[in-house]
Amino acid sequence: MDRRETAALLAYIGRLDPRTIRTDQGEARDQLAQWHELLADVPMATPHGWDARVAAREHIRVSPYQILPADVARPWEAYRRDRLQRHTDPPPAADPDDQAAWTAELVSTRRAVASGNAEPAHHRQITGGRVSPDLEERLRQIGSCIPAEARAALAPYRPTRAAREAAIAQGRPDALSVRCEWCHARVGEPCRRRRVGPDGSARGSAPRATPHPGRFDLAAARQTPRTAIA
Repeated sequence: MDRRETAALLAYIGRLDPRTIRTDQGEARDQLAQWHELLADVPMATPHGWDARVAAREHIRVSPYQILPADVARPWEAYRRDRLQRHTDPPPAADPDDQAAWTAELVSTRRAVASGNAEPAHHRQITGGRVSPDLEERLRQIGSCIPAEARAALAPYRPTRAAREAAIAQGRPDALSVRCEWCHARVGEPCRRRRVGPDGSARGSAPRATPHPGRFDLAAARQTPRTAIA
């Protein structure tokens, strides 16, 4: 801010906190010189959210201590850091082979963001929204988002999943939809071999290709209509 803006800021602060008012002409001149020296690189206001008067008012509102130039400069530095942290440096429009022009445009954009004269550029994000009705209809027709050819090619690498899908397709109960009472496998997890040692403790945890028979019985008892697994 220039000297006139610094003087306007001091006048505004004086209205809120009379302790800052200097009645002696020499003291007032020295105060203006000090504040201008320390706040020369701090703007009075920017188009995107910064206002030195707001920072001064907030300090006077919450602090019992008389305001100092640092109480305006600190919020400004925090404002700059926050904007630069949210900025993602979009590719400059300059020719990438022209290193000087490319770098100059990049630096210029960062300075504009840091000074509050431009908004930070964010990465494009996936936005929430309703699924396209055409996509929903297509999924209902094919029954799965994985093509049948791809599912068949993956079957040897995921036998448990393949067996589960085959059971559902044939109308048999989905054993993995319930917890196994024998090996205590959770819902969706394959059963595991459970060997009992001489001391009565359970040993072994290798996954089984097929669920335990009791799990099939439990699933059959609780069977409800299910849709195909995606």
